Amino acid sequence: MKSRSRLLWLGAAAALLAAECYGQTGSGIPQLRKQGTATQLVVDGEPFLALAGELGNNTATSLENMETVWPKLVAGNLNCVLAAISWAQMEPEEGKYEFALVDGIIDGARRNRLKLVFLWFGSWKNGLSSYAPYWVKRDYQRYPRIKVNDGKSIELLSTFGNATRDADARAYRALMRHIKEVDGRRHTVLMMQVENEVGVLRDTRDRSAAANQAFAGPVPKELIGYLQQHKDTLIPELREVWGEHGFKTSGTWEEVFGPGKPDSFVLPIQTQSPPMSKEEHDSAWRKLRWPADEIFMAWNYARYVGKVVEEGKAEYNIPMFVNGWLQQPNHAWPGTYPSGGPLPQVHDIWRAGAPAIDALAPDLYLEYFDDVCARFTRNGNPLFIPETSATPGNVMSAFGKYGAIGFSPFFIERSAAADTELAAAYRVVSRLAPAIAAQQGKETITAVRMNQGDALLPVRLGDYTLNLSYIGRGRVPIAPEPAAPGQQRPQAAPTQSAVQATAILIAAGRDEFYFGAGAGGLRIAFTPITPGAPLVGLGDVQEGEFVDGKWRVIRQLGGDDTGQGEILSLRPNEALRVTVYRYE
Repeated sequence: MKSRSRLLWLGAAAALLAAECYGQTGSGIPQLRKQGTATQLVVDGEPFLALAGELGNNTATSLENMETVWPKLVAGNLNCVLAAISWAQMEPEEGKYEFALVDGIIDGARRNRLKLVFLWFGSWKNGLSSYAPYWVKRDYQRYPRIKVNDGKSIELLSTFGNATRDADARAYRALMRHIKEVDGRRHTVLMMQVENEVGVLRDTRDRSAAANQAFAGPVPKELIGYLQQHKDTLIPELREVWGEHGFKTSGTWEEVFGPGKPDSFVLPIQTQSPPMSKEEHDSAWRKLRWPADEIFMAWNYARYVGKVVEEGKAEYNIPMFVNGWLQQPNHAWPGTYPSGGPLPQVHDIWRAGAPAIDALAPDLYLEYFDDVCARFTRNGNPLFIPETSATPGNVMSAFGKYGAIGFSPFFIERSAAADTELAAAYRVVSRLAPAIAAQQGKETITAVRMNQGDALLPVRLGDYTLNLSYIGRGRVPIAPEPAAPGQQRPQAAPTQSAVQATAILIAAGRDEFYFGAGAGGLRIAFTPITPGAPLVGLGDVQEGEFVDGKWRVIRQLGGDDTGQGEILSLRPNEALRVTVYRYE
């Protein structure tokens, strides 16, 4: 027994020593965790809401350049920054890696109390290959390009170059090994984006000899097996295409998924050009066009990127995602947007081809923000928005309605400042972060948008219906009592110019709520849903914030600020804790 105990102790000591050497503490490393319908990023055992921003593509290529950037990010209330790592800069000569820049960015983030998401600009960036090393670019025999239309090569590495895939994967694995060594204990680096906006541009698919041979061959059994296994839950667009062709379980890509683009048709730059009709222009951005081509490329990109991810995770298994350049009204056909990227209509193809990838993420600049979020959260896909515009109202919707892991405007160093509406929205979310995280994925949290002139909006939350009305930036008091005979009715206080009102609404308990407002304000009246006394009064109304997980009161509100205890005014950029009670 003594000998066995000693062996167990030695084994435990060796494991601890290995963890110290590699800088990894096991369960404390960043990971994803399901909560209801949402997926959360958990860091050191606690949910983390990434109030982030993505730097310009080349901003983090110099530590000197970053010195003026860090203070802007802190002033803008960010807690996380997305920064690119260029394969060309990290591996300027084959097999020789340079990590000084990576270490400097990690150190800069730590000094400024920020977390990091690194973007691996490897084989592809914006659908092309400008960040691949010089030694890859010049050896086009070993690292082949795709061919489009009449067989013309473009500067876009082919997914059919196994040597390219393996070189990319080796470099990425070396990067993850290094990140683990320098950050496995500190957890500054939370996630990795692998490649950037992959897909074929200027044509619907790769038309190189290797690609043509694969396209004319059978659909891989692994993909058919996945489709059969998940037939009842496939993304509707994909299931419809497969069903239209008889749910075939064997055949070529065109036999199983329908025709590809005719060789004679050359894509326009924008699909608003003829021959697309106006009706098709308005609806085609949600559909598969020439499905066999896009599905074929999605499978091949997924297999390639999935291999890179697997190699990286073998060294340091933190969450890894891929991002997509979205299909949109003026770019509705594959090839006018990168064909084969991780878009909603081919999410199942990516899941089948690259199961190691943790999330498929939208670069979301479209006005259809809620529509895209809804499509990207189907079948449990975690929502992380690595690129978007700095629209503060979308912050509330992302975290409150769609259970987002993070929100990240692009080129953040151009707009980050203390006096912006984005900074104010981030401050509100930060103040309520524990309450938001506790309810994400449940029916006890939502977000709303209202515009001036909107009708009363009833929202059912917990045991109450919240009746919301718009007050914008100004203050609208509760309706005054009717004027006495012969007297004039008092006039409402004037309001400022109209702005969209957005808010996160949280039911934290039976009679407890947290509310956070964006740039516009709301008026909230409560009516009970469950049996009991019919009237509702406001109990404690507190402006405040969470500090170290505990609510800290900044101001206790009453009187005019609470409609004399009857109706709540949620003012712009305000975070409140509210309790209610019932009476008759």
